[in-house]
Amino acid sequence: MTGFDPVKDRILEVACIATDFDLVEIATYQASVKVPKTLMTRRMIGDFWEKFSTVRDALIANSVEQGRPTKSIESDLLKFLDDHFDSKQPTYLAGNSIHHDRKFVAHEWPTLDARLHYRMLDVSAWKIIFEQYRQKFTKPESHRALEDIRGSIEELKFYLKGLK
Repeated sequence: MTGFDPVKDRILEVACIATDFDLVEIATYQASVKVPKTLMTRRMIGDFWEKFSTVRDALIANSVEQGRPTKSIESDLLKFLDDHFDSKQPTYLAGNSIHHDRKFVAHEWPTLDARLHYRMLDVSAWKIIFEQYRQKFTKPESHRALEDIRGSIEELKFYLKGLK
């Protein structure tokens, strides 16, 4: 996202990985969203974006050069869900700190939001518990959609090993 405000900011890049309950990857989807360059340069400021300026610049370039309309991407995501999940059942959203991602989805993609289950699998909650037992997972900080999801899957696998 360009920032953390689901009303003022926009989704820049989206990725989705369909897995089974053993966290085996079945399929992936990723796309860049067309966001006005003026909005990106106005909103993508501050310490975080300065620290990750290479990521910021890549996201801006991808949005300008390859970005697609947000409604087109929502349609693709709905088709992805239809192709890989039971359309009669809501799909679970999973990942790190996804409650915030869900706010953006609700604001920008209400039809997709309606397809998602109200329950979510937030890996960050597992992190809180397992770190109390001195089991720490260090996730790579790529801050790119597909790589972040893969990092979340690896992190959840790490925590699940601790339960066996």
